[in-house]
Amino acid sequence: MVPWEGCVSDETMGTFAPIVLYWVYAGGYQLILHRRPLERYRLHTRAEEEEKNLVSLPAVVRGVLLQQLVQAIVAMILFMVTSDSSVTVVQPPIVVQIFQFLIAMLVMDSWQYFVHRYMHQNKFLYRHIHSQHHRLIVPYAIGALYNHPLEGLLLDTLGGAISFLVSGMTPRTAVFFFCFAVLKTVDDHCGLWLPYNIFQNLFQNNTAYHDIHHQLQGTKYNYSQPFFSIWDIILGTHMPYNLVSRKEGGFEARPLRD
Repeated sequence: MVPWEGCVSDETMGTFAPIVLYWVYAGGYQLILHRRPLERYRLHTRAEEEEKNLVSLPAVVRGVLLQQLVQAIVAMILFMVTSDSSVTVVQPPIVVQIFQFLIAMLVMDSWQYFVHRYMHQNKFLYRHIHSQHHRLIVPYAIGALYNHPLEGLLLDTLGGAISFLVSGMTPRTAVFFFCFAVLKTVDDHCGLWLPYNIFQNLFQNNTAYHDIHHQLQGTKYNYSQPFFSIWDIILGTHMPYNLVSRKEGGFEARPLRD
């Protein structure tokens, strides 16, 4: 039993719930990001954000909305092709769902690592596609899905579809998986190092880890996203860092390699 049962289908929730959740969660971060009491948790100062970022907030919002439009279309097609309205879907035991969750996480991580890394190594793809995401040198939550439309399709949307298909999860389980993936992605770009943040405490691949990738010294490291850092460690693209306090307040993630 889920709250939306009888109101909307699992397929509809799987399509639109992650989009709504993105704006609620990222919007909440955006509202608190510039509150003075939170200055002591920022990974970059306000001045750095204003000076270094090469794209305006309205442009970022438009880019994210475009990606989510494509995402919704693909999700509707995916559920239409894989669902059979004449068959009643029975949820598997919770243990099976947890296993499917883990499989989907590993599949998404693997897909995104290799596609993401190739977009950095191929000069044409980086210059014309992936560099759009790196216009946000100082990441913030709303910019988590700010990408070139083709990158959004290949990296995020197609990666999610493959994770769903390989794991064998039902549309209902997919609602929770896609929402979890959205929360994690937004958190990785929030620009704040917060005490008691469950994502930052449980995952090595977190806000500071991804912040290294957005720095000049780290653009060829820490490709892994959104969950684990397994492929970075195995393939030698993991860059360790120290999280140090700045004199003016806040933190700084300092790479341990030149």
